[in-house]
Amino acid sequence: MARAPAIGNVSFRYGRLVTCSDVVVRRFLLVERARIVVVAPWPAFVLAGAIIGTLMGLFGVGGSSVATPILSLLGVPGLVAIASPLPATIPGAAAGAVAYVRSGEARPRAAAWTVVGGIPATILGALLSRAVGGPSLLIASGVVLGIIGWRVLQPIEQSARDIGTRRRQNRPLLVAAAFGVGLFTGLLANGGGFLLVPLYLLVFGLRMRQAVGTSLLVIVFLAIPTLVTHWALGHIDWTVAGALALGLIPASAVASRYAHRVEGPALRRAFGIFLVAFGVGFTVYRLVHR
Repeated sequence: MARAPAIGNVSFRYGRLVTCSDVVVRRFLLVERARIVVVAPWPAFVLAGAIIGTLMGLFGVGGSSVATPILSLLGVPGLVAIASPLPATIPGAAAGAVAYVRSGEARPRAAAWTVVGGIPATILGALLSRAVGGPSLLIASGVVLGIIGWRVLQPIEQSARDIGTRRRQNRPLLVAAAFGVGLFTGLLANGGGFLLVPLYLLVFGLRMRQAVGTSLLVIVFLAIPTLVTHWALGHIDWTVAGALALGLIPASAVASRYAHRVEGPALRRAFGIFLVAFGVGFTVYRLVHR
């Protein structure tokens, strides 16, 4: 049986598992402190990557904020589920951003100032993640998704957008807000899209597709220090990351092109409904299965 390199006290192995009906199924086997936990077959991770990439291209989210709960449901434990999507998130966000940049719907200056405030905070957040612990971070990610989704569903008046535009021109405010996003990004080991898109929508006056395109640009850079820090801490399993990338990267590129055919308000409502449903469902699941 081939063994992948150990990651801290956790390693993944490929092997064969004989079920009670003597049916042989190829699966990931997770070895954690001499306890073997069976997780989903590898094609399930590729399919999960395709789903995550579709969400990334459409909504500007789908890094670890969505991938972490999905990996947890597939049997991957705490911090490994949190950090392992990062290697696929960066190229996936870059692939999705291309269509938004070409159409002029991304805001590179806003993205650049967000990166300035976000990168130092992501490193700090990633270092703090070990102290907080995996299970607590998983529950926190679900709660935050639900709350933000509810707010995104509320109407956004034009006067609020005008005020948001003026806020966006206040660079120190934008940098400070990005620091807060970056801290949570580092803790939850994601690119920050599930916080950035609502932040751009609700606070800084961007419309939905503008927020998505700008968020994808930021994710490309914001996820790099988070990836490096969690890699150094031994939280990433590259077998899982590779399987996710096979589905995530092409799906993100295709979905970002399709997003331009959907009206902005409809896209925003779909985004809000998705966040509420996913956040509530996953939070309940984690609380029941603690």
